[in-house]
Amino acid sequence: MARRTEDNPNWYLDPPPRRSYRSIFKWGDPSFNKVPKASLVSMMRSRFNIEKPLVDPTEPLGLETVPSYMPSKLTEAQVSRLKAIVGDENVSLDGYDRLSVAYGKTMSDLMRLRAKIVENVADAVVYPSTTEDIEKLVAFCYEENVPLYVYGGGSSVTRGVEPVAGGLSLDMRRHFNKVIAFNEIDHTITVQAGMSGPDLERHLQNAVKEFGAKAAYTVGHFPQSFEYSSVGGWVVTRGAGQNSTYYGKIEDLVLGQDYVTPIGHITSDSYARKATGPSIDQIMMGSEGAFGVLCTVTLKFSFWRPENHLRFSYIFPSWEKAREAARTIMQAESGNPSVFRLSDPEETEVMLGLYGVDESPLEGLLRLRGFKSGERCLFLGFTDGQLGFCRNLKRSIHRICKSYGAMYLTALPTKGWEKGRFLDPYMRDSMEDFGVVTDTLECTVNWSNMASVHKSVREYCHSRPNTICMTHMSHAYAQGANLYWIFITQCSDLEDFKAYHRGILDAIQASGAAISHHHGIGKLFAPWLEGCIGTNQMEVFKALKAHFDPKNLMNPGGTVGLDLQESEKRFIRPRW
Repeated sequence: MARRTEDNPNWYLDPPPRRSYRSIFKWGDPSFNKVPKASLVSMMRSRFNIEKPLVDPTEPLGLETVPSYMPSKLTEAQVSRLKAIVGDENVSLDGYDRLSVAYGKTMSDLMRLRAKIVENVADAVVYPSTTEDIEKLVAFCYEENVPLYVYGGGSSVTRGVEPVAGGLSLDMRRHFNKVIAFNEIDHTITVQAGMSGPDLERHLQNAVKEFGAKAAYTVGHFPQSFEYSSVGGWVVTRGAGQNSTYYGKIEDLVLGQDYVTPIGHITSDSYARKATGPSIDQIMMGSEGAFGVLCTVTLKFSFWRPENHLRFSYIFPSWEKAREAARTIMQAESGNPSVFRLSDPEETEVMLGLYGVDESPLEGLLRLRGFKSGERCLFLGFTDGQLGFCRNLKRSIHRICKSYGAMYLTALPTKGWEKGRFLDPYMRDSMEDFGVVTDTLECTVNWSNMASVHKSVREYCHSRPNTICMTHMSHAYAQGANLYWIFITQCSDLEDFKAYHRGILDAIQASGAAISHHHGIGKLFAPWLEGCIGTNQMEVFKALKAHFDPKNLMNPGGTVGLDLQESEKRFIRPRW
Protein backbone atom coordinates (compact mmCIF):
# COMPACT_ATOMS: atom_id res chain seq x y z
CA MET A 1 0.00 0.00 0.00
CA ALA A 2 1.58 3.26 -1.11
CA ARG A 3 0.88 6.18 1.23
CA ARG A 4 0.35 9.83 0.41
CA THR A 5 0.93 12.92 2.46
CA GLU A 6 -1.40 15.73 3.52
CA ASP A 7 -5.00 14.80 4.32
CA ASN A 8 -5.54 12.52 1.33
CA PRO A 9 -6.57 8.88 1.75
CA ASN A 10 -4.08 6.04 1.59
CA TRP A 11 -4.66 5.31 -2.08
CA TYR A 12 -3.57 1.97 -3.45
CA LEU A 13 -0.90 3.04 -5.94
CA ASP A 14 1.09 -0.14 -6.52
CA PRO A 15 0.82 -2.07 -9.78
CA PRO A 16 -1.76 -4.86 -9.38
CA PRO A 17 -0.27 -8.26 -8.58
CA ARG A 18 0.23 -10.39 -11.65
CA ARG A 19 -2.82 -12.52 -12.55
CA SER A 20 -4.95 -10.83 -9.88
CA TYR A 21 -8.56 -9.72 -10.17
CA ARG A 22 -7.38 -6.12 -9.87
CA SER A 23 -5.11 -6.54 -12.88
CA ILE A 24 -8.25 -7.28 -14.90
CA PHE A 25 -10.54 -4.52 -13.63
CA LYS A 26 -7.92 -1.78 -13.25
CA TRP A 27 -8.11 0.78 -16.02
CA GLY A 28 -5.22 1.06 -18.46
CA ASP A 29 -1.52 1.09 -17.65
CA PRO A 30 -0.84 -1.14 -14.62
CA SER A 31 1.86 1.23 -13.36
CA PHE A 32 -0.13 4.45 -13.73
CA ASN A 33 -2.67 5.87 -11.28
CA LYS A 34 -4.65 9.07 -11.09
CA VAL A 35 -6.32 10.04 -7.84
CA PRO A 36 -8.71 12.91 -7.04
CA LYS A 37 -7.27 16.19 -5.85
CA ALA A 38 -7.62 16.90 -2.15
CA SER A 39 -10.27 19.54 -2.95
CA LEU A 40 -12.35 16.95 -4.81
CA VAL A 41 -12.03 14.51 -1.91
CA SER A 42 -13.17 17.26 0.44
CA MET A 43 -16.16 18.02 -1.81
CA MET A 44 -17.18 14.35 -1.89
CA ARG A 45 -16.87 14.04 1.88
CA SER A 46 -19.18 17.02 2.22
CA ARG A 47 -21.67 15.77 -0.38
CA PHE A 48 -21.73 12.24 1.05
CA ASN A 49 -21.94 13.50 4.68
CA ILE A 50 -18.74 11.71 5.66
CA GLU A 51 -17.54 13.36 8.86
CA LYS A 52 -14.39 11.34 9.46
CA PRO A 53 -11.37 11.68 7.16
CA LEU A 54 -11.04 8.98 4.55
CA VAL A 55 -8.04 6.91 5.60
CA ASP A 56 -7.83 3.29 4.46
CA PRO A 57 -9.78 1.53 1.69
CA THR A 58 -13.08 0.02 2.74
CA GLU A 59 -13.72 -2.22 -0.27
CA PRO A 60 -11.97 -5.37 -1.53
CA LEU A 61 -8.91 -4.41 -3.54
CA GLY A 62 -9.00 -7.49 -5.74
CA LEU A 63 -5.40 -8.48 -5.01
CA GLU A 64 -6.14 -12.20 -4.90
CA THR A 65 -4.93 -14.48 -7.70
CA VAL A 66 -7.47 -15.63 -10.27
CA PRO A 67 -7.70 -19.47 -10.27
CA SER A 68 -5.84 -21.06 -13.17
CA TYR A 69 -8.42 -23.81 -13.49
CA MET A 70 -12.03 -23.19 -14.41
CA PRO A 71 -14.31 -25.91 -15.82
CA SER A 72 -14.74 -25.91 -19.60
CA LYS A 73 -17.54 -27.55 -21.56
CA LEU A 74 -15.31 -28.17 -24.58
CA THR A 75 -14.21 -31.73 -25.25
CA GLU A 76 -10.62 -32.71 -25.90
CA ALA A 77 -11.52 -33.36 -29.52
CA GLN A 78 -12.96 -29.86 -29.88
CA VAL A 79 -9.89 -28.27 -28.32
CA SER A 80 -7.69 -30.26 -30.69
CA ARG A 81 -9.71 -28.97 -33.66
CA LEU A 82 -9.28 -25.38 -32.46
CA LYS A 83 -5.53 -25.82 -32.08
CA ALA A 84 -5.36 -27.25 -35.59
CA ILE A 85 -6.97 -24.04 -36.88
CA VAL A 86 -4.92 -21.38 -35.07
CA GLY A 87 -2.00 -23.26 -33.46
CA ASP A 88 -1.51 -24.63 -29.96
CA GLU A 89 -0.22 -21.33 -28.58
CA ASN A 90 -3.37 -19.50 -29.74
CA VAL A 91 -5.90 -21.49 -27.73
CA SER A 92 -6.14 -20.99 -23.97
CA LEU A 93 -8.24 -22.73 -21.33
CA ASP A 94 -6.43 -20.89 -18.54
CA GLY A 95 -8.80 -19.36 -15.99
CA TYR A 96 -7.09 -15.98 -15.93
CA ASP A 97 -7.06 -15.66 -19.72
CA ARG A 98 -10.74 -16.54 -19.88
CA LEU A 99 -11.83 -14.15 -17.12
CA SER A 100 -9.71 -11.32 -18.56
CA VAL A 101 -11.91 -11.23 -21.68
CA ALA A 102 -15.23 -11.91 -19.96
CA TYR A 103 -16.19 -8.50 -18.56
CA GLY A 104 -16.08 -4.91 -19.75
CA LYS A 105 -15.72 -1.64 -17.83
CA THR A 106 -19.15 -0.72 -16.57
CA MET A 107 -19.35 -0.39 -12.79
CA SER A 108 -21.29 -3.63 -12.33
CA ASP A 109 -18.40 -5.44 -14.08
CA LEU A 110 -15.85 -3.87 -11.75
CA MET A 111 -17.91 -4.57 -8.64
CA ARG A 112 -18.30 -8.23 -9.62
CA LEU A 113 -14.55 -8.64 -10.15
CA ARG A 114 -13.77 -7.01 -6.79
CA ALA A 115 -16.13 -9.51 -5.17
CA LYS A 116 -14.58 -12.40 -7.17
CA ILE A 117 -17.96 -13.09 -8.81
CA VAL A 118 -17.22 -15.17 -11.89
CA GLU A 119 -20.62 -15.44 -13.54
CA ASN A 120 -19.81 -15.87 -17.20
CA VAL A 121 -16.58 -16.95 -18.89
CA ALA A 122 -15.88 -18.47 -22.28
CA ASP A 123 -14.88 -22.14 -22.39
CA ALA A 124 -11.75 -21.13 -24.31
CA VAL A 125 -10.04 -18.01 -25.58
CA VAL A 126 -8.82 -18.12 -29.18
CA TYR A 127 -6.39 -15.68 -30.79
CA PRO A 128 -6.99 -15.54 -34.57
CA SER A 129 -4.47 -14.06 -37.00
CA THR A 130 -6.24 -14.04 -40.37
CA THR A 131 -9.67 -13.81 -41.91
CA GLU A 132 -9.24 -17.43 -42.94
CA ASP A 133 -8.83 -18.34 -39.25
CA ILE A 134 -12.13 -16.62 -38.48
CA GLU A 135 -13.89 -18.37 -41.36
CA LYS A 136 -12.80 -21.72 -39.94
CA LEU A 137 -13.71 -20.75 -36.38
CA VAL A 138 -17.22 -19.67 -37.35
CA ALA A 139 -17.63 -22.93 -39.28
CA PHE A 140 -16.38 -24.87 -36.24
CA CYS A 141 -18.90 -23.15 -33.98
CA TYR A 142 -21.77 -23.96 -36.32
CA GLU A 143 -20.72 -27.57 -36.71
CA GLU A 144 -20.27 -28.06 -32.96
CA ASN A 145 -23.08 -25.74 -31.74
CA VAL A 146 -20.62 -23.61 -29.77
CA PRO A 147 -21.44 -19.93 -29.05
CA LEU A 148 -18.95 -17.36 -30.30
CA TYR A 149 -18.07 -13.98 -28.78
CA VAL A 150 -15.55 -11.34 -29.83
CA TYR A 151 -13.28 -9.28 -27.56
CA GLY A 152 -11.59 -6.16 -28.87
CA GLY A 153 -10.32 -3.54 -26.43
CA GLY A 154 -12.58 -4.54 -23.53
CA SER A 155 -13.85 -1.02 -22.84
CA SER A 156 -17.54 -1.90 -23.27
CA VAL A 157 -19.88 -0.36 -20.71
CA THR A 158 -22.92 -2.33 -21.88
CA ARG A 159 -21.87 -5.93 -21.20
CA GLY A 160 -21.29 -6.18 -24.93
CA VAL A 161 -18.49 -8.77 -24.77
CA GLU A 162 -19.71 -10.91 -21.86
CA PRO A 163 -19.90 -14.62 -22.90
CA VAL A 164 -23.10 -15.44 -21.04
CA ALA A 165 -23.49 -18.78 -22.86
CA GLY A 166 -19.84 -19.87 -22.64
CA GLY A 167 -18.34 -21.07 -25.90
CA LEU A 168 -15.42 -19.27 -27.55
CA SER A 169 -14.17 -15.73 -27.09
CA LEU A 170 -12.04 -14.46 -29.95
CA ASP A 171 -9.41 -12.09 -28.54
CA MET A 172 -8.51 -9.91 -31.50
CA ARG A 173 -5.74 -7.91 -29.84
CA ARG A 174 -2.81 -10.29 -30.09
CA HIS A 175 -2.59 -10.89 -33.85
CA PHE A 176 -5.60 -9.43 -35.66
CA ASN A 177 -4.31 -5.86 -35.78
CA LYS A 178 -2.62 -5.22 -39.13
CA VAL A 179 -2.92 -2.60 -41.86
CA ILE A 180 -4.34 -4.25 -44.98
CA ALA A 181 -4.20 -1.28 -47.36
CA PHE A 182 -3.34 2.43 -47.37
CA ASN A 183 -4.67 4.57 -50.23
CA GLU A 184 -3.51 8.17 -50.21
CA ILE A 185 -5.32 8.96 -53.46
CA ASP A 186 -8.71 8.00 -51.98
CA HIS A 187 -7.77 9.01 -48.42
CA THR A 188 -8.67 5.57 -47.04
CA ILE A 189 -7.04 2.98 -44.84
CA THR A 190 -8.16 -0.63 -44.39
CA VAL A 191 -7.27 -2.39 -41.14
CA GLN A 192 -8.08 -5.54 -39.22
CA ALA A 193 -10.75 -5.10 -36.56
CA GLY A 194 -8.45 -5.79 -33.61
CA MET A 195 -6.25 -2.75 -34.24
CA SER A 196 -6.17 -0.37 -31.28
CA GLY A 197 -6.92 3.31 -31.56
CA PRO A 198 -3.34 4.42 -30.77
CA ASP A 199 -1.89 1.99 -33.32
CA LEU A 200 -4.25 3.26 -36.02
CA GLU A 201 -3.24 6.85 -35.33
CA ARG A 202 0.47 5.97 -35.22
CA HIS A 203 0.24 4.41 -38.67
CA LEU A 204 -1.55 7.46 -40.09
CA GLN A 205 0.47 10.15 -38.35
CA ASN A 206 3.69 8.37 -39.48
CA ALA A 207 2.34 7.82 -43.00
CA VAL A 208 5.19 9.74 -44.65
CA LYS A 209 7.76 7.33 -43.27
CA GLU A 210 5.66 4.17 -43.19
CA PHE A 211 3.80 4.42 -46.50
CA GLY A 212 5.80 7.03 -48.41
CA ALA A 213 2.85 9.42 -48.16
CA LYS A 214 3.00 13.16 -48.80
CA ALA A 215 1.50 14.14 -45.44
CA ALA A 216 0.47 12.95 -42.00
CA TYR A 217 -3.13 11.93 -41.46
CA THR A 218 -5.75 11.11 -38.81
CA VAL A 219 -9.11 9.35 -38.70
CA GLY A 220 -10.13 11.81 -35.97
CA HIS A 221 -11.86 9.22 -33.79
CA PHE A 222 -10.82 9.74 -30.16
CA PRO A 223 -13.26 8.27 -27.62
CA GLN A 224 -12.31 8.59 -23.96
CA SER A 225 -11.44 4.89 -24.13
CA PHE A 226 -9.18 5.65 -27.12
CA GLU A 227 -6.01 4.16 -25.63
CA TYR A 228 -7.69 0.83 -24.81
CA SER A 229 -10.36 0.41 -27.47
CA SER A 230 -10.30 -1.26 -30.87
CA VAL A 231 -11.40 -0.17 -34.32
CA GLY A 232 -13.78 -3.12 -34.48
CA GLY A 233 -15.38 -2.10 -31.21
CA TRP A 234 -15.93 1.43 -32.51
CA VAL A 235 -17.70 0.09 -35.60
CA VAL A 236 -19.96 -2.58 -34.15
CA THR A 237 -21.22 -0.27 -31.38
CA ARG A 238 -21.65 2.86 -33.55
CA GLY A 239 -19.16 4.70 -31.36
CA ALA A 240 -18.27 8.39 -31.25
CA GLY A 241 -15.01 10.14 -30.44
CA GLN A 242 -14.55 13.35 -28.51
CA ASN A 243 -13.79 15.13 -31.81
CA SER A 244 -16.90 13.83 -33.55
CA THR A 245 -18.60 17.20 -33.94
CA TYR A 246 -16.07 17.88 -36.72
CA TYR A 247 -14.99 14.43 -37.93
CA GLY A 248 -18.29 12.61 -37.38
CA LYS A 249 -19.33 9.45 -35.56
CA ILE A 250 -17.94 6.15 -36.73
CA GLU A 251 -20.79 5.63 -39.21
CA ASP A 252 -19.59 8.82 -40.93
CA LEU A 253 -16.04 7.47 -41.12
CA VAL A 254 -16.61 3.90 -42.31
CA LEU A 255 -16.54 3.32 -46.07
CA GLY A 256 -16.34 -0.47 -46.27
CA GLN A 257 -16.50 -3.59 -44.08
CA ASP A 258 -15.98 -7.34 -44.30
CA TYR A 259 -17.82 -9.68 -41.95
CA VAL A 260 -17.61 -13.45 -41.65
CA THR A 261 -21.11 -14.70 -40.84
CA PRO A 262 -22.51 -18.22 -40.56
CA ILE A 263 -23.96 -17.83 -44.07
CA GLY A 264 -20.70 -16.51 -45.58
CA HIS A 265 -18.97 -13.19 -46.15
CA ILE A 266 -20.81 -9.88 -46.08
CA THR A 267 -18.50 -7.44 -47.82
CA SER A 268 -19.21 -3.85 -48.84
CA ASP A 269 -17.25 -1.67 -51.25
CA SER A 270 -15.61 1.61 -50.28
CA TYR A 271 -17.41 4.06 -52.57
CA ALA A 272 -18.16 7.34 -50.84
CA ARG A 273 -21.85 7.40 -51.81
CA LYS A 274 -24.16 5.12 -53.76
CA ALA A 275 -27.84 4.33 -54.33
CA THR A 276 -27.77 0.55 -54.41
CA GLY A 277 -30.61 -0.22 -52.08
CA PRO A 278 -30.49 -0.14 -48.26
CA SER A 279 -26.96 0.30 -46.95
CA ILE A 280 -25.31 -2.96 -45.91
CA ASP A 281 -22.76 -0.91 -43.99
CA GLN A 282 -25.47 0.74 -41.92
CA ILE A 283 -27.21 -2.59 -41.34
CA MET A 284 -24.03 -4.22 -40.03
CA MET A 285 -22.79 -1.30 -37.93
CA GLY A 286 -24.32 -1.45 -34.48
CA SER A 287 -24.96 -5.22 -34.72
CA GLU A 288 -22.36 -5.86 -31.97
CA GLY A 289 -21.28 -9.26 -33.28
CA ALA A 290 -24.83 -10.65 -33.35
CA PHE A 291 -24.75 -11.14 -37.14
CA GLY A 292 -21.12 -12.19 -37.55
CA VAL A 293 -17.49 -11.27 -36.90
CA LEU A 294 -16.14 -7.99 -38.27
CA CYS A 295 -12.77 -8.75 -39.89
CA THR A 296 -11.64 -5.66 -41.79
CA VAL A 297 -12.89 -2.10 -42.06
CA THR A 298 -12.04 0.70 -44.47
CA LEU A 299 -12.00 4.16 -42.92
CA LYS A 300 -11.60 7.59 -44.44
CA PHE A 301 -8.89 9.86 -43.06
CA SER A 302 -8.09 13.58 -42.95
CA PHE A 303 -4.95 15.66 -42.71
CA TRP A 304 -3.32 15.68 -39.28
CA ARG A 305 -2.88 19.38 -38.41
CA PRO A 306 -2.47 19.69 -34.63
CA GLU A 307 -1.03 23.18 -35.10
CA ASN A 308 -4.56 24.24 -36.11
CA HIS A 309 -6.11 23.26 -32.77
CA LEU A 310 -7.32 26.75 -31.92
CA ARG A 311 -8.45 26.33 -28.32
CA PHE A 312 -11.19 28.29 -26.60
CA SER A 313 -13.15 28.24 -23.37
CA TYR A 314 -15.98 30.37 -22.05
CA ILE A 315 -18.05 30.68 -18.93
CA PHE A 316 -21.79 31.39 -19.24
CA PRO A 317 -24.00 32.86 -16.51
CA SER A 318 -26.63 30.09 -16.81
CA TRP A 319 -27.43 26.73 -18.37
CA GLU A 320 -30.24 28.31 -20.40
CA LYS A 321 -27.96 30.89 -22.05
CA ALA A 322 -25.22 28.32 -22.59
CA ARG A 323 -27.67 25.93 -24.25
CA GLU A 324 -28.94 28.60 -26.62
CA ALA A 325 -25.40 29.64 -27.52
CA ALA A 326 -24.50 26.02 -28.29
CA ARG A 327 -27.53 25.67 -30.56
CA THR A 328 -26.70 28.91 -32.34
CA ILE A 329 -23.10 27.79 -32.95
CA MET A 330 -24.26 24.51 -34.49
CA GLN A 331 -26.88 26.22 -36.67
CA ALA A 332 -24.72 29.18 -37.75
CA GLU A 333 -23.39 27.39 -40.85
CA SER A 334 -19.87 28.70 -40.20
CA GLY A 335 -18.49 25.20 -39.60
CA ASN A 336 -18.24 22.85 -36.64
CA PRO A 337 -15.65 22.87 -33.88
CA SER A 338 -13.83 19.59 -33.34
CA VAL A 339 -14.14 19.26 -29.59
CA PHE A 340 -17.42 20.69 -28.25
CA ARG A 341 -18.07 20.26 -24.54
CA LEU A 342 -20.58 22.25 -22.51
CA SER A 343 -20.91 21.44 -18.81
CA ASP A 344 -24.00 22.12 -16.74
CA PRO A 345 -23.65 23.98 -13.42
CA GLU A 346 -22.97 20.90 -11.29
CA GLU A 347 -20.29 19.57 -13.62
CA THR A 348 -18.81 23.04 -14.09
CA GLU A 349 -17.87 23.32 -10.42
CA VAL A 350 -16.02 19.99 -10.56
CA MET A 351 -14.37 20.80 -13.89
CA LEU A 352 -13.09 24.18 -12.75
CA GLY A 353 -11.29 22.34 -9.98
CA LEU A 354 -9.95 19.58 -12.18
CA TYR A 355 -8.64 22.01 -14.81
CA GLY A 356 -6.97 24.33 -12.32
CA VAL A 357 -9.25 27.35 -12.75
CA ASP A 358 -10.16 27.34 -9.05
CA GLU A 359 -6.49 27.91 -8.20
CA SER A 360 -5.86 30.56 -10.86
CA PRO A 361 -6.55 34.31 -10.95
CA LEU A 362 -9.53 33.53 -13.19
CA GLU A 363 -11.60 32.32 -10.22
CA GLY A 364 -11.50 35.70 -8.50
CA LEU A 365 -12.34 37.44 -11.75
CA LEU A 366 -15.30 35.15 -12.33
CA ARG A 367 -16.79 36.00 -8.96
CA LEU A 368 -16.14 39.69 -9.52
CA ARG A 369 -17.98 39.53 -12.87
CA GLY A 370 -21.01 37.88 -11.25
CA PHE A 371 -20.65 34.31 -12.57
CA LYS A 372 -22.17 32.53 -9.59
CA SER A 373 -21.23 29.09 -8.36
CA GLY A 374 -24.11 26.69 -8.97
CA GLU A 375 -25.36 28.67 -11.98
CA ARG A 376 -22.37 29.22 -14.29
CA CYS A 377 -21.54 26.81 -17.12
CA LEU A 378 -18.19 26.00 -18.70
CA PHE A 379 -17.85 25.61 -22.47
CA LEU A 380 -14.59 24.44 -24.00
CA GLY A 381 -13.27 23.06 -27.25
CA PHE A 382 -10.95 23.50 -30.19
CA THR A 383 -10.96 23.51 -33.96
CA ASP A 384 -9.55 21.15 -36.59
CA GLY A 385 -9.05 21.62 -40.30
CA GLN A 386 -7.47 24.15 -42.62
CA LEU A 387 -6.11 27.21 -40.81
CA GLY A 388 -8.31 29.81 -42.49
CA PHE A 389 -11.39 27.74 -41.70
CA CYS A 390 -10.31 27.37 -38.07
CA ARG A 391 -9.68 31.08 -37.63
CA ASN A 392 -13.05 32.02 -39.10
CA LEU A 393 -14.82 29.42 -36.96
CA LYS A 394 -13.17 30.61 -33.77
CA ARG A 395 -14.21 34.19 -34.54
CA SER A 396 -17.79 33.05 -35.11
CA ILE A 397 -17.83 31.08 -31.83
CA HIS A 398 -16.44 34.09 -29.97
CA ARG A 399 -19.07 36.41 -31.41
CA ILE A 400 -21.93 34.04 -30.54
CA CYS A 401 -20.70 33.30 -27.02
CA LYS A 402 -20.30 36.99 -26.21
CA SER A 403 -23.81 37.70 -27.48
CA TYR A 404 -25.14 35.28 -24.84
CA GLY A 405 -23.26 36.93 -21.99
CA ALA A 406 -20.26 34.60 -21.86
CA MET A 407 -16.80 35.54 -20.61
CA TYR A 408 -13.75 34.32 -22.50
CA LEU A 409 -11.47 32.18 -20.28
CA THR A 410 -8.47 31.83 -22.60
CA ALA A 411 -7.24 28.35 -23.56
CA LEU A 412 -6.33 27.34 -19.98
CA PRO A 413 -9.35 25.12 -19.17
CA THR A 414 -9.17 23.43 -22.58
CA LYS A 415 -5.48 22.66 -22.11
CA GLY A 416 -6.30 21.20 -18.70
CA TRP A 417 -9.02 19.05 -20.23
CA GLU A 418 -6.68 17.86 -23.01
CA LYS A 419 -4.04 16.89 -20.48
CA GLY A 420 -6.46 14.59 -18.67
CA ARG A 421 -8.88 13.64 -21.46
CA PHE A 422 -7.82 9.98 -21.49
CA LEU A 423 -6.75 9.78 -17.84
CA ASP A 424 -9.94 10.49 -15.86
CA PRO A 425 -11.10 6.81 -15.93
CA TYR A 426 -8.12 5.93 -13.74
CA MET A 427 -9.79 7.73 -10.83
CA ARG A 428 -12.70 5.28 -10.78
CA ASP A 429 -10.60 2.45 -9.34
CA SER A 430 -9.11 4.60 -6.59
CA MET A 431 -12.47 6.03 -5.58
CA GLU A 432 -14.18 2.65 -5.62
CA ASP A 433 -11.59 1.38 -3.12
CA PHE A 434 -13.44 3.65 -0.68
CA GLY A 435 -16.97 2.65 -1.71
CA VAL A 436 -17.48 5.64 -4.01
CA VAL A 437 -18.70 4.47 -7.41
CA THR A 438 -18.65 6.40 -10.67
CA ASP A 439 -20.45 5.42 -13.85
CA THR A 440 -21.83 7.04 -16.96
CA LEU A 441 -24.91 6.98 -19.16
CA GLU A 442 -25.69 9.05 -22.23
CA CYS A 443 -28.45 9.70 -24.74
CA THR A 444 -29.37 11.71 -27.81
CA VAL A 445 -31.72 14.69 -27.59
CA ASN A 446 -33.03 17.38 -29.92
CA TRP A 447 -32.63 21.02 -29.02
CA SER A 448 -36.38 21.21 -28.50
CA ASN A 449 -36.49 18.56 -25.75
CA MET A 450 -33.03 19.02 -24.27
CA ALA A 451 -34.17 21.07 -21.29
CA SER A 452 -36.90 18.62 -20.27
CA VAL A 453 -34.65 15.55 -20.68
CA HIS A 454 -31.85 17.22 -18.69
CA LYS A 455 -34.25 18.17 -15.90
CA SER A 456 -36.11 14.86 -15.58
CA VAL A 457 -33.10 12.54 -15.73
CA ARG A 458 -31.16 14.63 -13.24
CA GLU A 459 -34.14 14.61 -10.90
CA TYR A 460 -34.03 10.83 -10.85
CA CYS A 461 -30.25 10.75 -10.38
CA HIS A 462 -30.59 13.07 -7.40
CA SER A 463 -33.45 11.00 -5.95
CA ARG A 464 -30.65 8.91 -4.46
CA PRO A 465 -29.43 10.87 -1.43
CA ASN A 466 -25.97 12.39 -1.42
CA THR A 467 -25.31 11.84 -5.11
CA ILE A 468 -23.24 13.92 -7.51
CA CYS A 469 -24.70 14.08 -11.02
CA MET A 470 -22.53 15.87 -13.55
CA THR A 471 -23.93 16.45 -17.04
CA HIS A 472 -22.33 17.77 -20.20
CA MET A 473 -23.36 18.28 -23.80
CA SER A 474 -21.05 16.84 -26.45
CA HIS A 475 -21.15 15.46 -30.00
CA ALA A 476 -23.32 18.34 -31.17
CA TYR A 477 -25.35 18.71 -34.37
CA ALA A 478 -27.57 21.32 -36.01
CA GLN A 479 -30.62 19.42 -34.74
CA GLY A 480 -29.49 18.39 -31.25
CA ALA A 481 -26.71 16.86 -29.20
CA ASN A 482 -25.60 14.13 -26.86
CA LEU A 483 -26.25 14.53 -23.12
CA TYR A 484 -23.76 12.64 -21.01
CA TRP A 485 -24.30 11.90 -17.32
CA ILE A 486 -21.51 11.07 -14.87
CA PHE A 487 -22.96 10.03 -11.54
CA ILE A 488 -20.94 9.54 -8.36
CA THR A 489 -22.44 8.00 -5.25
CA GLN A 490 -21.62 5.82 -2.28
CA CYS A 491 -22.49 2.20 -2.96
CA SER A 492 -20.98 -1.10 -1.89
CA ASP A 493 -23.85 -3.42 -2.76
CA LEU A 494 -24.01 -4.75 -6.31
CA GLU A 495 -27.78 -5.21 -6.41
CA ASP A 496 -28.31 -1.72 -5.00
CA PHE A 497 -26.13 -0.27 -7.75
CA LYS A 498 -27.84 -2.27 -10.49
CA ALA A 499 -31.26 -1.08 -9.33
CA TYR A 500 -30.10 2.56 -9.41
CA HIS A 501 -28.58 2.08 -12.86
CA ARG A 502 -31.83 0.56 -14.15
CA GLY A 503 -33.73 3.52 -12.74
CA ILE A 504 -31.59 5.98 -14.70
CA LEU A 505 -32.22 4.04 -17.92
CA ASP A 506 -35.93 4.09 -17.12
CA ALA A 507 -35.73 7.86 -16.66
CA ILE A 508 -33.91 8.34 -19.98
CA GLN A 509 -36.48 6.30 -21.86
CA ALA A 510 -39.38 8.01 -20.10
CA SER A 511 -37.94 11.39 -21.08
CA GLY A 512 -38.27 10.55 -24.78
CA ALA A 513 -34.53 10.57 -25.54
CA ALA A 514 -32.70 7.86 -27.49
CA ILE A 515 -31.22 5.52 -24.89
CA SER A 516 -27.74 5.49 -26.42
CA HIS A 517 -25.79 7.90 -28.60
CA HIS A 518 -22.47 6.05 -28.79
CA HIS A 519 -22.10 3.42 -26.06
CA GLY A 520 -24.08 0.86 -28.04
CA ILE A 521 -26.66 -1.48 -26.52
CA GLY A 522 -24.94 -4.74 -25.55
CA LYS A 523 -26.78 -6.92 -23.07
CA LEU A 524 -27.10 -4.26 -20.38
CA PHE A 525 -29.26 -1.75 -22.28
CA ALA A 526 -31.07 -4.40 -24.34
CA PRO A 527 -34.28 -4.55 -22.24
CA TRP A 528 -35.00 -0.90 -23.13
CA LEU A 529 -34.23 -1.11 -26.86
CA GLU A 530 -37.61 -2.20 -28.21
CA GLY A 531 -39.32 0.45 -26.10
CA CYS A 532 -37.03 3.02 -27.68
CA ILE A 533 -37.17 2.05 -31.36
CA GLY A 534 -40.56 0.33 -31.62
CA THR A 535 -41.67 -3.26 -32.10
CA ASN A 536 -41.83 -3.13 -35.91
CA GLN A 537 -38.21 -2.04 -36.14
CA MET A 538 -37.22 -4.68 -33.61
CA GLU A 539 -38.84 -7.31 -35.83
CA VAL A 540 -36.58 -6.17 -38.68
CA PHE A 541 -33.53 -6.72 -36.47
CA LYS A 542 -34.81 -10.17 -35.55
CA ALA A 543 -35.35 -11.06 -39.23
CA LEU A 544 -31.76 -10.07 -39.99
CA LYS A 545 -30.55 -12.17 -37.06
CA ALA A 546 -32.49 -15.19 -38.31
CA HIS A 547 -30.96 -14.73 -41.77
CA PHE A 548 -27.35 -14.32 -40.71
CA ASP A 549 -27.32 -16.56 -37.64
CA PRO A 550 -30.23 -19.05 -37.62
CA LYS A 551 -28.72 -21.03 -34.73
CA ASN A 552 -28.24 -17.92 -32.55
CA LEU A 553 -24.58 -18.66 -31.84
CA MET A 554 -23.14 -15.20 -32.58
CA ASN A 555 -22.92 -13.25 -29.29
CA PRO A 556 -26.10 -14.75 -27.83
CA GLY A 557 -27.63 -13.84 -24.49
CA GLY A 558 -29.54 -10.63 -25.04
CA THR A 559 -27.18 -8.66 -27.30
CA VAL A 560 -29.12 -5.80 -28.94
CA GLY A 561 -32.25 -7.36 -27.43
CA LEU A 562 -32.43 -10.07 -30.09
CA ASP A 563 -33.16 -13.08 -27.88
CA LEU A 564 -34.75 -11.54 -24.81
CA GLN A 565 -37.82 -13.05 -23.22
CA GLU A 566 -40.88 -10.81 -23.24
CA SER A 567 -40.75 -10.58 -19.44
CA GLU A 568 -37.22 -9.10 -19.62
CA LYS A 569 -38.22 -6.10 -21.74
CA ARG A 570 -38.92 -2.69 -20.22
CA PHE A 571 -41.49 -0.43 -21.87
CA ILE A 572 -41.43 2.85 -19.98
CA ARG A 573 -43.00 4.76 -22.85
CA PRO A 574 -46.28 3.54 -24.38
CA ARG A 575 -45.66 0.48 -26.54
CA TRP A 576 -46.37 0.77 -30.26
